[in-house]
Amino acid sequence: MGSLILVVEDDPDVATILRDRLQAMGHEVMTAADGQAALDTLQQAAPSLMFLDIELPKLNGIEVLKRVHKDLPELPVVVMTAYGTIQRAVEAMKEGATDFVTKPFDNEYLNLVIGKTLERGALKREVTALRSELESRFDTLVAASPKMNAVIESAKKVAQSDSTVLLLGDSGTGKDLLARSIHNWGARHSRLFMPVNCVALSEELLESELFGHEKGAFTGASAQKRGKVEVADGGTVFLDEIGDMKPGLQAKLLRFLQNREFDRVGGTRAIKVDVRVIAATNRDLLQAVKAGTFREDLFFRLNVVTLTVPPLRERTEEIPQLAEFFLKKYCREAKKPGIRISSQAMKMLTAYSWPGNVRELQNAIERAVVLKTGEMLAPEDFSLQPMDITPEQSELMNRPFHEAVERHKREIIRRALALAGGNQTKAAERLGLQRTYLARLIKQMDIK
Repeated sequence: MGSLILVVEDDPDVATILRDRLQAMGHEVMTAADGQAALDTLQQAAPSLMFLDIELPKLNGIEVLKRVHKDLPELPVVVMTAYGTIQRAVEAMKEGATDFVTKPFDNEYLNLVIGKTLERGALKREVTALRSELESRFDTLVAASPKMNAVIESAKKVAQSDSTVLLLGDSGTGKDLLARSIHNWGARHSRLFMPVNCVALSEELLESELFGHEKGAFTGASAQKRGKVEVADGGTVFLDEIGDMKPGLQAKLLRFLQNREFDRVGGTRAIKVDVRVIAATNRDLLQAVKAGTFREDLFFRLNVVTLTVPPLRERTEEIPQLAEFFLKKYCREAKKPGIRISSQAMKMLTAYSWPGNVRELQNAIERAVVLKTGEMLAPEDFSLQPMDITPEQSELMNRPFHEAVERHKREIIRRALALAGGNQTKAAERLGLQRTYLARLIKQMDIK
């Protein structure tokens, strides 16, 4: 399927030739005979690409390019120039032009430039959309939760530096999204963000994934490979699940963190890179240091700035907005725009303890949307795991008696409310309590 292309050319013969060639390639074409007409056209249409002649009446091509670059930075512009005015094309490239072609046009080269430029434009739009979605995700958290708001405010401050950041928190709390946001909020936002999962690969494969390898370094290494650290030069490397990294590789990572130098596997030359490092784990690294499974010196290298992402059960005020965010996302993907969450279902979602955190909520919403045939999601549309054991309950045996009893009471009440869809009368019946007594307990314990 072709794209809409705007051709800005004051010579009608040249404009016709280019229009005919572009149409023959399957594209839809609009034309403008001067710079002002081009700007007027852009007010009415949204082309995927613009061919712009440099020498134009009323408003020359360089001025048009400057305005387009300011108002429509995502629009790729290919400037057209005669052989004798290459210098003007160079000037246009400095002002933001994507590429240039010379007159008369070579069909094969023209097709190549169009394909490359449209592909680059599509990638830029995709990156913009992803950044916008990511920012909206965290805007929701800022507005909804004081705890998460404090984390994000600290993250925005640390994003302005190059300090190493260690993100702590349970699985599914959104540490990866926070890492991407720190990258996007900082000076390296236009460079690569390179995630590396430290638990998904064996020690040998992880070393090659991080630092690359030379040809012949091991069986199957038929060619040289650059590692993710090297590819991300100038950007950010995100070491996810760093607490699961094997001790042998920890030593090599420590050397890299100390001076940003490494050797490829099988290599003898030190390679130096400029990358920011963000690491994340759901493990207690201090306990791992005491147990001898994590190097103390590596811990202190990583522990420059530490941010702890709270579990969803500690920021339940976020749940309605997160649920609506995921609902819109999956309704759009499933092409079911009219689905809503009932008040009873929302009460149930808010009362649930979410041991799987934000990821579990996201999955629950996606499943409900995919399987729903009507327009209102009810409590029974959500398949939530039984809340017999929660992370809080697993800690009870290590807590003082009265504190453990208080916490257990809170969990029992929360579970009953969740099963009753937030209805206090039904929850009281389940617990064998008077509704007024249950209401008093809920108030005393500040159960949301």
